[in-house]
Amino acid sequence: MASDLSNFLKDELSNTLEQLLSKSTAIDTVSKVDLDEIEDSQCIEISVKFEFSSISSTWNFFIPSLTATKFEFFMLGGMGDLKEHIDDEIADAVNEIISNVCGSFCTTVNAQGFNDVSSIKSELAGSSIKAIKDIDSSENLFYFDLSLDGEKLPIYLGLDEIILPYLSAITGYEDVDSSSSSQASTSSSSNPSAVSSNLGSSVSSISSLLSEDSAENLQLLFNIRLKLSVRLGTKNFLLKDILRWDIGEIIELEQMVNEPLDILVNGVKIGEGEAVIVEGKFGLKIKNIGDSASRISQIGLS
Repeated sequence: MASDLSNFLKDELSNTLEQLLSKSTAIDTVSKVDLDEIEDSQCIEISVKFEFSSISSTWNFFIPSLTATKFEFFMLGGMGDLKEHIDDEIADAVNEIISNVCGSFCTTVNAQGFNDVSSIKSELAGSSIKAIKDIDSSENLFYFDLSLDGEKLPIYLGLDEIILPYLSAITGYEDVDSSSSSQASTSSSSNPSAVSSNLGSSVSSISSLLSEDSAENLQLLFNIRLKLSVRLGTKNFLLKDILRWDIGEIIELEQMVNEPLDILVNGVKIGEGEAVIVEGKFGLKIKNIGDSASRISQIGLS
């Protein structure tokens, strides 16, 4: 069975947007959608090529005008007037956002050490502004219900067939072994009570593994590599200010020196701490953190 990268994609999409736009971001739901269900008339289509192992897959991101104009507006610090239509400046901003999302996604996936997804990399293959009606019809088009500070902003993603098994939680792809299916069918017809008993036992075991009292028993997850980072602070800047920065520039953050630092795992905040020095190196003393079960839930391993 292929490694499922669905949670990594959703997490990096929301985390990267939150960092770039300085807005609370979440992916509420993901569902399959048809082109005729899209209400907006215009969008930015961004093609991204992913390569790993012997697989090459092209994903098409469709960012409708409602979402694209808000992305550029917040990326520039919410200054000025919100544009009504997509222009080249908005397209450039959205391209930059999607490029960052895909880059962060690849970095996170590579850190996991999956045997079947090794050295995944992404590259922008093209971008254009087009009418929704001109999008090539695709059976594998998915709607990401993005919430940005509580405001709903849709994102659509078109996937080719080869990548569906690797995003099974999103696509609903099921890798069914024919021989196992045949054996299960035979057993069911000859001994229904035995199948029912085995199914109940499996469900019970899974529930036990995911219960709050047995987070320590998730042995299969213990060797997953996760990226720890510490956030000193954040602040919004205009693009023109960033372009003026030079060596020696001092950038003032909003975080006070006596405030706790955010502890992030794979870009998700799981606690707070304070900086310390350990044998000449920076260290972190944890001041506030949830229990094991809550940490697993926050990181998205459950």
